[in-house]
Amino acid sequence: MFHMLNCFDLKPDVTIDDFQLAIDEFTSHMQNVGLVESMGAIGRRQRHPIMDTDSERDQEYFFILSFRDWDQCDRAVHFITPHNEPEESIHNYVNSKITNAIFICWEDI
Repeated sequence: MFHMLNCFDLKPDVTIDDFQLAIDEFTSHMQNVGLVESMGAIGRRQRHPIMDTDSERDQEYFFILSFRDWDQCDRAVHFITPHNEPEESIHNYVNSKITNAIFICWEDI
């Protein structure tokens, strides 16, 4: 599996419920077209004094998108980037709710 960690903050006046609805719509659409395997639960960062050692990033929320492999991830990127509908609107709706987004990818070994 190939995974993408999404770290982000919500924009002012956006609730986590607003974001959840937007990301659920996006993920459902991407699953229906075969370009995302799953999405993990949204988490809220807990700044534990010993266990949370990442001082470079300060985002409050995160979730993981999982892809079958690197190829499926690349196909998802190429599916979204040509600015076709409805993908562009659904993706922009998600992005309109967040700020300070950081993405980290890894592959299971």
